[in-house]
Amino acid sequence: ESTLVAEVGGRLIEVAPELAPGSFFERGTVLARIDPTDYESALAQAEASVSQAEVLLAQEEADARLAIEEWEATEQQPPPPLVSHELQLAQARAALAAARAARQQARRNLERTTLRAPFDGRVRSKLVDVGQFLPPAAPLAQIYATDWVEIPLPLGEDEAGFVDLPFTPKAGRASHPEVRITASFGGGRQPWRGRIVRLDGAIDPRTRMIRAIARVEDPYGRRGGGRRPPLMPGAFVEAEIIGKRLPRLIALPRAALREGRAVLVLDGEQRLYRREVEIYRLDGETAWISGGLDDGEEICLTPLTQVIDGMRVRPYRSENDGEAPAP
Repeated sequence: ESTLVAEVGGRLIEVAPELAPGSFFERGTVLARIDPTDYESALAQAEASVSQAEVLLAQEEADARLAIEEWEATEQQPPPPLVSHELQLAQARAALAAARAARQQARRNLERTTLRAPFDGRVRSKLVDVGQFLPPAAPLAQIYATDWVEIPLPLGEDEAGFVDLPFTPKAGRASHPEVRITASFGGGRQPWRGRIVRLDGAIDPRTRMIRAIARVEDPYGRRGGGRRPPLMPGAFVEAEIIGKRLPRLIALPRAALREGRAVLVLDGEQRLYRREVEIYRLDGETAWISGGLDDGEEICLTPLTQVIDGMRVRPYRSENDGEAPAP
């Protein structure tokens, strides 16, 4: 999003319909015009100054040629700088260069009285109207691009470790993970796809979070004919970042952990044993286990107050999920 500003001052004589709030515009569209009269006069004056400087330089060059010819007619040595008008020629050339620079500036100022759209976009708000006098750098409207939209996604320090993120300028495509965006519109859910394109420059010192910026291309669906609802700035969305490909993990209820990093394993003889496991990540009520358990082993989920290694239990297996809590 950016602010459309007047680069030169003057009275606003035209505001295009495309500058109305909510209107779309294409790059190069004329959005407003400032009265060019004074700038046209300034350009005409600059043109006259260039012509005058060109005449003065031509006169100095002619005088220099004549002086050199007269010197060479009577003297055998090369003419000194004073005779060859070197100082006068340098001054005339400098004056011409300054006049041309002033003319170029006058042309740019005249061009700037016509304000054009810098990109394909949409108007968020209009701040001026016809007849107002605008000083240089006065804001005319708030506009934003419609070819893509960016969404800041806050990530905790622990979460960031499970996603390939573009931490360096030379990060490859793998470090720009896909993001699945879902937005509510008209009682339905609209899916979008994007990618993480960059990170904020620093971790928020208050929340200890870093913002990953997801970019969604063509949020208004204009390339597809505009047949779907748009993903508009300010909309609430849900985002799912595709994380790293992880090794084989086992998901357990967090309540199954005993004393931090242990679980109760039920063997083939219906006996319980305490076993240390490797915890890859704790995510809400889920513990992701990366080591210490084998396929087919049963875990006690019942919160027992006293457990002795090798104690026999009578397991009860849930009909719903097949888990094996021990009473």
